[in-house]
Amino acid sequence: MTNIPKRTEEKLRAQLFSMQDEKYRSFHSRLMPTVPKELVIGVRTPALRSFAKSLADSDEREFFLSALPHRYYDENNLHAFFIEQEKDTEKCLGLLDVFLPFVDNWATCDMMNPKALGKNKNRLFEKSLEWIASDKVYTVRYGIRMLMVHFLGEDFKKGCLDIVASIRSDEYYVNMMIAWFFATSLTKQYSHAVRYIEERKLSTFCHNKAISKACDSFCIDKKTKEYLKSLRISEK
Repeated sequence: MTNIPKRTEEKLRAQLFSMQDEKYRSFHSRLMPTVPKELVIGVRTPALRSFAKSLADSDEREFFLSALPHRYYDENNLHAFFIEQEKDTEKCLGLLDVFLPFVDNWATCDMMNPKALGKNKNRLFEKSLEWIASDKVYTVRYGIRMLMVHFLGEDFKKGCLDIVASIRSDEYYVNMMIAWFFATSLTKQYSHAVRYIEERKLSTFCHNKAISKACDSFCIDKKTKEYLKSLRISEK
């Protein structure tokens, strides 16, 4: 590596270890089967966010963003929080393009929601479709998540439902996001989303998971939940 600042990657790593919480590490590791426990330091999210904020305008931040791949889960999360600090939409998208192929778990993937992405919804929509077309599991998951976060509310795009419904994957974490997307669609755009359930446009796994997640929501009334449950597909 060239142009290494005073605080090297090793020193940043040492600071992360100084914030280690062993109980949190043990608990959180069990939630991420794709990440070996030895690669989890165990820094609680509020502490990690605070640390990232303290380095927001530093040379260390710029160095760290260029130091991929990282070794530890917590380092990837720090990277994610650094990306969230970027205020320019195009620069933020560029940072995500570089980082997403290195994401190896659902937690790091799902925690990134840079405010800069909301400044240009048309650009974000285009980029989300690019991510969905990737061969990387968590890049695809992130693309679906961006459609869920940004285009099921005030900026609703009905076409998003067709896009996500057409995805077929053998990857658990992609399918879980598809289910989450449609569960959210059922709470926010029910009249549109329920047709995809009624017409069985999703895989059996995603179909049933979407119904289960939607029925866990307080935003859907009891009668509607009973109807959705009646639409479950037998997996026998």
